[in-house]
Amino acid sequence: MEDYKKEFIEFMIDCEVLKFGDFVTKSGRKTPFFVNTGFYRTGAQLRRLGQYYARAIKETFGTDFNVLFGPAYKGIPLTVAATMSISELYDADIRYCSNRKEVKDHGDKGILLGSPIKDGDKVVIIEDVTTAGTSIEETLPIIKAQGDVNVLGLVVSVDRMEHGKGTKSALKEIEEKYGFHTTAIVTMADVVEHLYNKPYKGKVIIDDTLKAAIDAYYEQYGAEK
Repeated sequence: MEDYKKEFIEFMIDCEVLKFGDFVTKSGRKTPFFVNTGFYRTGAQLRRLGQYYARAIKETFGTDFNVLFGPAYKGIPLTVAATMSISELYDADIRYCSNRKEVKDHGDKGILLGSPIKDGDKVVIIEDVTTAGTSIEETLPIIKAQGDVNVLGLVVSVDRMEHGKGTKSALKEIEEKYGFHTTAIVTMADVVEHLYNKPYKGKVIIDDTLKAAIDAYYEQYGAEK
């Protein structure tokens, strides 16, 4: 595993973004782990987060695209942070864009926040996590309604590696349904590999009991390999 992925896992722990316990996902699944990017709350945290996203984006999509689209609301700071980091790290000036929940009828009118999307644009979508693929179903029609654009793919922070509406992972289902690439900064397999029975700051975060709970969760919800 690359060093930046190990650093990102520890960064999520430090920011209390990655938590372990008893949670319920948006799709209604009871899970022993939860990722909430709403806990990135400072400028320094967002700057580092943008750098991790930028590296994952560069590895999969390069910098030959025009727009990074972050669905409202959590996608708004993600797309701003990541486009700034892409500029700093790779000298590529990517436009950021997000949607509003309600169409604005005065001033800067319309459903989009940030850059417009126009014919010929190449778009990458950025999200926090995707559990069942429901968010992308709402996002794609908004992007496609703006013109003749090419959606290159989707990047998330953590691949939860659980099945979507069928037996395959939500990210794999998205790839097959929409015909574009998906990627994540890290997978939950990476998280377990890095933290299982290995102390971080003097504490073992994933011990045998938690590992058993994670394994049981994947027996029920894990995607087919």
